[in-house]
Amino acid sequence: MTAQPTAPGPAPDAFEANRRYLGSVAYRLLGSFTDAEDVLQDAWLRWQDADRAAVADPRAFLTTVVTRLCYDQLGSARSRREAYYGEWLPEPSVSYADGPDSPADLAERGESVSLALLTVLEQLTPAERAAFVLHDVFAVGFESIAASLDRTPDATRQLASRARRRVKEGGRHPGGTDPAEHRRAVEAFASASARGDILGLMAVLDPDVVWHADGGGIVRAAARPVRGADKVARLVAGLVAKWFTPDAAIALAAVNGEPGLVWYERGTGSVGGVLAFAVADGRITEAFVVVNPEKLGRIDPVTTR
Repeated sequence: MTAQPTAPGPAPDAFEANRRYLGSVAYRLLGSFTDAEDVLQDAWLRWQDADRAAVADPRAFLTTVVTRLCYDQLGSARSRREAYYGEWLPEPSVSYADGPDSPADLAERGESVSLALLTVLEQLTPAERAAFVLHDVFAVGFESIAASLDRTPDATRQLASRARRRVKEGGRHPGGTDPAEHRRAVEAFASASARGDILGLMAVLDPDVVWHADGGGIVRAAARPVRGADKVARLVAGLVAKWFTPDAAIALAAVNGEPGLVWYERGTGSVGGVLAFAVADGRITEAFVVVNPEKLGRIDPVTTR
């Protein structure tokens, strides 16, 4: 008896099929997973109310909805961040996977946007940020972006160009430095830190390195940037002496797609801090340290370390 073909199951809802992509867009626009989740919830409600039969391209439609919601949030978010205790840094995305992701996976998640670049994006206007992220990171066409921002395509192209120029002036670009060079610098930093080796730290730190820290007023951290290799090296040595008890450890991880470090407790694997770095010519030019527990709750515990 010939087996009958199995009837195909129902097609996945377009919103759920694109949730990962939409979440990536929202996170890159807002720099906050919490705010991005709020946007996705609002976008889902609007999708339920939409005349979906009339939507020719659900992904484009939903991208427009998410972009508009993020654009509305960026103004109020800037006001909150100006009142934030100390420096505000974006929430980090951490992966412990050893193997490289496929180009499609990286594009889907927008992993080319490093924590360093996200920090620079905070200096852009909401419209500049939206145009840059959508076009330069997610390859959305200017006509679609224009519809999201209620601008003409030419005006949107100018926004992206201006944003790109400001990003380059800040020493940032999607893709960052060579991954192998970046990893070597991070590993050298971790090794020197574990030994409390100030000279070793200064060897891997750019003379004009800048240390950024975000404790959110919850965990003690430098409220303002610390500048210069000597000051940063001595700061790191002091932090290591304080943080690295017998129950603490540090591990290499992918932080927003680039080599970074996580500080964690051995027994539980609970993450107490995430460190991301900008690297140029083999030396660390900036360090971004997130120890605010409210920004670490989504990170999986470290295992098999």
